[in-house]
Amino acid sequence: MKNIVKILAVAAVSFSVYAFTAAETKTKETITVVIDAGHGGTDFGAVHESHMEKDIVSQISNKIHTLNKNSDVIIYFTRTDDNLITLEKRTAMINDIKPDLFVSLHVNQHKNDGTFGMEGYVAKESLYSEESLAFASDLTSKLSKATNLNVRGIKKAPFYILKNTNCPGLVLELGFLSNEKDRNYLTDANNQEVIAKTILDFICQMR
Repeated sequence: MKNIVKILAVAAVSFSVYAFTAAETKTKETITVVIDAGHGGTDFGAVHESHMEKDIVSQISNKIHTLNKNSDVIIYFTRTDDNLITLEKRTAMINDIKPDLFVSLHVNQHKNDGTFGMEGYVAKESLYSEESLAFASDLTSKLSKATNLNVRGIKKAPFYILKNTNCPGLVLELGFLSNEKDRNYLTDANNQEVIAKTILDFICQMR
């Protein structure tokens, strides 16, 4: 089937058109999800030598874009290139779309390079807290089975994008760039595709 992928535009006019299209095309059998690749532009995120968080999550996000062939799964992306987009603008984009779920992709860092594994975060106080927690638990479980990445658990946090979005959502820290094992996994293109496919399969199964 024809791949339907919606790309969020930073410009207000363009974004309004995309948001209208989503509202018009969404049906009971259609899933709408926003994938937010964290950081971008001058905001590098976690850094280890030449590896940067902003690049890793963008590469995975773009692979989700490429892999989606399901016409009943509409995916928006807060960025598809190396642009700096504020948290306020990302949050406004998500709220305009009103998706069934948003997933914000990140890579962690720690002063102790022995710390490893993925973590999920949901809003500390939210009307969607329980639903978000269920999504986060399911997704991290599927990712753990598909990869060699350990799951450190699901936590609640007062992150801006979690507190201010009006839909279920989660921040997914895919691993620690400061840990050699996680870093080697997350920077490998084939492994990134495994992560992207697992996330996409999870989204498709939401229907």
